[in-house]
Amino acid sequence: MKTPKRYTITAALPYTNGPVHIGHLAGVYVPADIYTRYLRLKGEDVVFVCGSDEHGVPITIKAKKEGITPQQVVDKYNTIIKDSFADFGISFDNYSRTSAEIHHKTASEFFLKLYNDGEFIEEITEQLYDEEANQYLADRFVIGTCPKCGNEESYGDQCESCGTSHNATDLINPKSSITGNVPTLKETKHWFLPLDKHEAFLKEWILVGHKNDWKPNVLGQVKSWIDDGLRPRAVTRDLDWGIPVPLEGADGKVLYVWFDAPIGYISATKEWAAQNNKDWEPYWKNDDTKLVHFIGKDNIVFHCIIFPAMLKAHGDFVMPENVPANEFLNLEGNKLSTSKNWAVWLHEYLVDFPNQQDALRYALTATAPETKDTDFTWKDFQARNNNELVAIFGNFINRVVVLTSKYYNGLVPEASSLTAIDTEVLTQLQEFPEIISRSIERYRFREASQELMNLARLGNKYLADEEPWKVVKEDPKRVETIMHVALQIAAGLAVLSEPFLPFTSAKLKGILNINQSDKSTATLTWKSVSTEATLLAAKHQINKAELLFSKIEDEEITAQLAKLEATKKSNENEKKTVAPQKETINFDDFTKLDMRVGTILEATKVPKTKKLLQLKVDVGIDVRTIVSGIAESFSPEEIIGQQVTVLCNLAPRTLKGIESQGMILMTDTIDGKLAFVSPEQAIDNGQQIS
Repeated sequence: MKTPKRYTITAALPYTNGPVHIGHLAGVYVPADIYTRYLRLKGEDVVFVCGSDEHGVPITIKAKKEGITPQQVVDKYNTIIKDSFADFGISFDNYSRTSAEIHHKTASEFFLKLYNDGEFIEEITEQLYDEEANQYLADRFVIGTCPKCGNEESYGDQCESCGTSHNATDLINPKSSITGNVPTLKETKHWFLPLDKHEAFLKEWILVGHKNDWKPNVLGQVKSWIDDGLRPRAVTRDLDWGIPVPLEGADGKVLYVWFDAPIGYISATKEWAAQNNKDWEPYWKNDDTKLVHFIGKDNIVFHCIIFPAMLKAHGDFVMPENVPANEFLNLEGNKLSTSKNWAVWLHEYLVDFPNQQDALRYALTATAPETKDTDFTWKDFQARNNNELVAIFGNFINRVVVLTSKYYNGLVPEASSLTAIDTEVLTQLQEFPEIISRSIERYRFREASQELMNLARLGNKYLADEEPWKVVKEDPKRVETIMHVALQIAAGLAVLSEPFLPFTSAKLKGILNINQSDKSTATLTWKSVSTEATLLAAKHQINKAELLFSKIEDEEITAQLAKLEATKKSNENEKKTVAPQKETINFDDFTKLDMRVGTILEATKVPKTKKLLQLKVDVGIDVRTIVSGIAESFSPEEIIGQQVTVLCNLAPRTLKGIESQGMILMTDTIDGKLAFVSPEQAIDNGQQIS
């Protein structure tokens, strides 16, 4: 592609059936934001769009669970998601909604263009149907065994285990997720996009044309799909929530969410253009526009095969230049799961770590799943913040600003005679924009973030080697030059950190008084750092020092790990099956049980056993010996004096040569440990339970 005149950047539209978590940030939105902010700093013409995906079965399932309407669901979560993105500095030019009128109009027009051009196949096919629910089972309304990997909880449109996209009728042993019933097959009419018609084009365009610039994980998944042979894909569904199919005789049918959702990028751009008095068409129809989709790996097939086939069939739009999909982020060794609450939710993170958005952005970028699944751990997050942001970046800036205030009342000193070391450091500073650019333009954001940190390391090393706090007593003129050079590095960091750490960049620019009052620094850009010999002129006034980052203490991390441990235990308990009811007894059987409150007077371990304790229990009518298998849960010392419930008229039984004259009633606690069934307050021994 020739040098682009403009960029259209899209980020995957999140489903509005729940809030967003760190996996969303790491996989899609932070990389997209880094890329967009970088382009803006270079002065490029960019539009960055996204929006809430408010159609599809997950929305209706959520609505059924919460007992509200789908519209209420999307209204609720659209606000939460939009606010979370804003809180973390994701700088969309427009965040739209697929429920917006402009989107309904755009998607309907797109469908009709393909329909009128004869690009669809109209077929009557058999679809899964739930007789009890009286509805067709599209997508996530059906669960079954994936025909490719054997996952027994695959959805009807996609398997979340292996990522394969398929039709509901492909599932083995399908069941309705509404009623749990085995569905029947029922005829219905739908419109299909013949992907096989575009197979040759897709193979040439992607596997040949982009074999050297698309990520291997993307190319590998696309090749697998194409090698398997592309087949017609339905673009309509039998549902009551979505964009109605704009044809006569299509009542009760809507556009398939994966047909309508990517068109949301176009409608979001139209909406942005209308709001800003711009023309949207060049951003989607001119060949000198570079279109880039940022997505997760579960969306590769839709953005690399289905949407391009739609664009090709339409004929008026540019094709995506790149689709830098990331793999998945795990959390503390386990796959992120919204249903199991195994996630770090963005809105909850800010409650525990207020004003520390950049700490999370940095940690997620430094461990981003760019080529394979990676693991987010709270310990690594703490280490990234404390050992890199605080100890390297923050430490350098603090030393520079504090010394400048101390020695020169905050005025940038003038450089007199530059040494070879000074010149080398300034030369290296000017090389960093290009170094970081190379990484960003290859979508290697992890690498780029570490290069940014290397610039901070350069500044720290320079100060450590030159020791201005020592030299100032012997050669104050030399210190003026040292501090002048150090301040240029600080200014470079203020500019180059913006894509990665936007809140930190803004704070640092405030400290350095950049782009605010001084005309000589009012136009600092990415290019400025590599071409301008002086970023902060002599006599420029900087402001007082502020800490850029806060140290994260062990107690804060312990609290997060405890929260996850509680979630883990809760999930494990949900999996536990409750014992079925025993055989029914009558009232007379129950009255035969003699259960009394007793007090443990003595307790000793039964020799040569692990589980047995020999107890002496006062049950009111007498003191009796009871052998109980509780030694692994309680020590003898801790249970003396414990009131318990005893089944007194149980026939005696000899255990390890000891006659046991009753049974202590026990139960399992929520964390799987044994617990006594005891009265809440002291009761006289011998009191009967009735």
